[in-house]
Amino acid sequence: MSSTIRVQRIRNAIQVLHGELQQLKGTSSHWTGELSTSALSTATAVSALSVSRNAYAKSPWTLPPPSSGRDQGPAKWDKLIERGSVWLSRAQNADGGFGDTDRSLSNIATTLLVLAAWQLAGHNQRYTKQIALAWSYVEQRGSWDGLRQRYGKDKTFVVPIMTNCALAGIIDWGKIPTLPFEAAVLPQSWYRFVQLPVVSYAIPALVAIGQAQFVHRPPSNPVMRWIRSMSVKPSLRVLTNMQPTSGGYLEAVPLTSFVLMSLASIGQANCRVSSESRKFIIDSVLADGSWPIDTNLASWVTSLATPHYYDNQVATLDHHVNMEWDRTIDWLLSCQHRQRHPFTGAEPGGWGWTNLSGAVPDADDTPGALIALKAWYDARVAENHTLGIIESIRMRRVIEAAAQGCRWLVKLQNRDGGWPTFCRGWGTLPFDRSGSDLTAHAIRALHVWAETLEKHSESNGPRKSQIESAMDRGWSYLARQQSEDGSWQPLWFGNQDRPLEDNPVYGTGRVLLCYSQCKRQGHEALRNGRKYLIANQNPDGGWGGGPNTHYPNSETEPDSVVSTVEETAIALEGIMSESETAEETTSIMAGLDWLCSAVESSNQRYSQPIGFYFARLWYYEKLYPLVYSLSALKKGLEFCQR
Repeated sequence: MSSTIRVQRIRNAIQVLHGELQQLKGTSSHWTGELSTSALSTATAVSALSVSRNAYAKSPWTLPPPSSGRDQGPAKWDKLIERGSVWLSRAQNADGGFGDTDRSLSNIATTLLVLAAWQLAGHNQRYTKQIALAWSYVEQRGSWDGLRQRYGKDKTFVVPIMTNCALAGIIDWGKIPTLPFEAAVLPQSWYRFVQLPVVSYAIPALVAIGQAQFVHRPPSNPVMRWIRSMSVKPSLRVLTNMQPTSGGYLEAVPLTSFVLMSLASIGQANCRVSSESRKFIIDSVLADGSWPIDTNLASWVTSLATPHYYDNQVATLDHHVNMEWDRTIDWLLSCQHRQRHPFTGAEPGGWGWTNLSGAVPDADDTPGALIALKAWYDARVAENHTLGIIESIRMRRVIEAAAQGCRWLVKLQNRDGGWPTFCRGWGTLPFDRSGSDLTAHAIRALHVWAETLEKHSESNGPRKSQIESAMDRGWSYLARQQSEDGSWQPLWFGNQDRPLEDNPVYGTGRVLLCYSQCKRQGHEALRNGRKYLIANQNPDGGWGGGPNTHYPNSETEPDSVVSTVEETAIALEGIMSESETAEETTSIMAGLDWLCSAVESSNQRYSQPIGFYFARLWYYEKLYPLVYSLSALKKGLEFCQR
């Protein structure tokens, strides 16, 4: 293919992607995105509402009149239970199991949760054949031992699953590891010293499930019984203080459902926490009767989209576009957390994945927002005109927000030089340890702001020397994390076709992008990372995916490896950082051609489940293929025009 034809093809694909993002954004100041529907979330929601209904039947309590609130009582719950149960009956895979999303392979965790949901809903007789198939799948996967093996030493999700099953009567309470809910009464700063068996974001589950265990199977030790009985009310206050105004812990249906079903099973179905949790679950149901894994990732997808959507290669930055970009920046500024977070104790300055009250600031969304703010800042400085009063105020707000965000990141860095997700120092369980993808993203954000914050010392941001020291430690961490084959592993993304469900394509692409943007070309780690990606390029020219990946508009041979739009775009951004050989150039051109073909076939409208939402819970997001492709193709256009 001639370079002229390829360049034009890339430009056409960019216009398509930009147009679709424009349509999805509409007149809003930001993108909301759309998360996948989830069998796992649906099963937990059905269970939670069923336990509430059963508790009400045994001991009715006063309900608000229908006009005064969203929770309209058992009639409403029954309707949602019925619709969710029917939706689950249509989501079963051919092997008898259930996957986290409607595009996911079966797994033992979700399958057990569906079985528990049908039992609690009283629908066992209705789905006899499907239940038999599901139990057959569970037995093939090792039953309860298989469930434990899936999560290893991390009890964050295995204990809630087993608790859900115990409430349904399909496992004995004595087989479930005990959660020390009394530890939640301690100050948050002590959590890392008491070696909690769950990660930082799971404290609500620790409290609610621990209390349920205490009631359903009290400890035989009288001293422990006394300690836990004295901890019930104080820990419930902790649970109340952690609950956001939306009612949903982390805006997540599964976590909120585990809290509700546990409390409802021990006579607390009408306490404030249960009532607010139930309202959140009712509000979160989708039109088809299912539930998503979370409400939305609005802050995250807006941060990802902003630097590439507002780009003068696509749209002339006229007055209208400038005003639109300003509105987006104002919205992002409004999402920054300004107070110590009650959930993790995180200091002010970070961003979470959504603007909703259940979000928690973290080391992936914060760098994303900082990079988006810097793109706006650079564009305004490049315009080189005198700022008006409103523009000056906005500029000052951006600089101050960036200073606070960078300071937040520097303080969050772990002793090993990497960045964790939420809390510094927990370090032993998945998602509370440092991660390569998080570290690379944090370094990129600190890099783009270091010089600018030095010029604006009045912003009270970290000094340039502090930022450079943090970055140096981050580079050392990344060097240690690189595998012998040249790849890096991410924490928050996976590939369901790989035996370990890991995703070295995503992790390597993200780290290589960090090397490129920080101008560290020539490093051995960079060369080895590119070699890994080139060696693992699929025969179709793309990356990632596998035999279980498919697109509605593409015909493929059975068992053939099909690449994904998301992973191909991520890999391309990584290897386009520096091309040294003809082999690398050939690989890049093949990847660009594959990505253009995908857009021409509208495959960017069909997301693949590559995201992890805590504890290996799969999800896909509608905007990922659009945003990742737009970023990669813009870089590809520059590459082809060199």
